[in-house]
Amino acid sequence: MKRVKLHDKEFEIAIRHDQIQTAIGVVAQKIREDMKNEYIPVFLSVLNGSFMFTSDLLKQMDFNCEVSFVKLASYSGVTSTGKVQELLGLSTDIRGRTVIIVEDIVDTGHTLVDLVAVLKKHQPKQIKVATFLLKPDAYDKDIPIDYAGMKIPNDFIVGYGLDYDQLGRNLRNIYKIVN
Repeated sequence: MKRVKLHDKEFEIAIRHDQIQTAIGVVAQKIREDMKNEYIPVFLSVLNGSFMFTSDLLKQMDFNCEVSFVKLASYSGVTSTGKVQELLGLSTDIRGRTVIIVEDIVDTGHTLVDLVAVLKKHQPKQIKVATFLLKPDAYDKDIPIDYAGMKIPNDFIVGYGLDYDQLGRNLRNIYKIVN
């Protein structure tokens, strides 16, 4: 599908599935290199959007690791609310362990700043950030992004876990809004 309609908006293909998988392979290789001497790192997937990225990324890990999930919300429609709402919290003991936050997309960074602040209270050894998509023109926070699959413009996108009012997460490709 070159174009899709979700609710009242139309989207056109921006990133094909094969490009997505190639970018994930590059991220996975960097993480494998960095984590080869770490004791069972925890991959912390930020739901809902990162579920596809987390799944594909973890399939490429060749070491023992754990996965846990947190659910946060900061969007309403196509706009960031600027407020992060924690819907489902951390359920894994991360004290003294390496945590790799797995995000679908980092744009403004509000979600990331709030999540890192909460995680630091649990005294992890270190916190790393892996995001599939990074919007460098929108991101102005001080938290380093350790692993980024792709840098993209500041367009509203859907697919591969990303949604528009809960539609489009199931799409294999990534689409950008056209109207």
